[in-house]
Amino acid sequence: MTAVMEARDITRHYTVGGGMFSKAGIVKAVDGVSFSLEPGHTLAVVGESGCGKSTLARVATLLEPSTSGELLINGQPSNPETRLAVQMVFQNPYGSLNPRKTVGSILMEPLTINNRGNASEREAKARAMMAKVGLRNDHFGRYPHMFSGGQRQRIAIARALMLNPKVVVADEPVSALDISIQAQVLNLLMDLQDEFKLAYLFISHDLGVVRHIARDVMVMYLGRPVEFGPKAQIFDAPRHPYTRMLLSATPSVDPRHRKQAVTIRGELPSPLNPPPGCAFASRCPHADDRCRNERPEPRMLDGVQVACHHAEAI
Repeated sequence: MTAVMEARDITRHYTVGGGMFSKAGIVKAVDGVSFSLEPGHTLAVVGESGCGKSTLARVATLLEPSTSGELLINGQPSNPETRLAVQMVFQNPYGSLNPRKTVGSILMEPLTINNRGNASEREAKARAMMAKVGLRNDHFGRYPHMFSGGQRQRIAIARALMLNPKVVVADEPVSALDISIQAQVLNLLMDLQDEFKLAYLFISHDLGVVRHIARDVMVMYLGRPVEFGPKAQIFDAPRHPYTRMLLSATPSVDPRHRKQAVTIRGELPSPLNPPPGCAFASRCPHADDRCRNERPEPRMLDGVQVACHHAEAI
């Protein structure tokens, strides 16, 4: 199956500081990420705050340029034409919708900007999309403040689908919603994926949500993938100690899980001054001198890509 999105060694670096009395530094927010995304599949990107997952989302939607590497959409280098095949659902449905516009205007806007159809065709498509996301026909003329958080996120999802994208990048799309609403929105996303054969790049820190929706999982740490593979293998037999710590921090009613829990110690290293070897070495119970001096490169192990010198022994 042909990939609808392919990232090849993508990096995104920022220059910060610098002036009369200080030297500029470089933050490597994304530092060598590769993946392939096929129609109808979901790749979840997980990790702590500051790991680079939201920066990767902005690069994937061309909201920000990559510093190096290549992003292919439908097999073509990303450009103003191909970028329409990628749309984004933002984290906060309270801030991502224009409060001065009605739902109808919000949904028709992408069609208007890109000269798709006439006025009546745009309205018809907007109303049809409202129905697909579970909104009533009489919601067309209402404003965002008149809706709940879950309804607003449904509006945001409908807007993302108006241009018939191949890929939807969802950046923490349910984290701002009540727990009782999260499952409804996740089920909606999966139903729409089945209907339109959408590929999702799903950004999340919630492994419970990821377990529900993902096919593959990429675990990131300080801008680099440390483990990448099928969901079942990542959750059932994690190879990287950081992945194990993330999973152990996820609440569970299973007493075996609590007994096997591993505490995440220490703090994330400064992205302005990353350590020379493995970025996780200062927090890892298995680290040795090799880890502290030699950065592990990703390698295949039992069908999972893992960046750890001691993955076989863990």
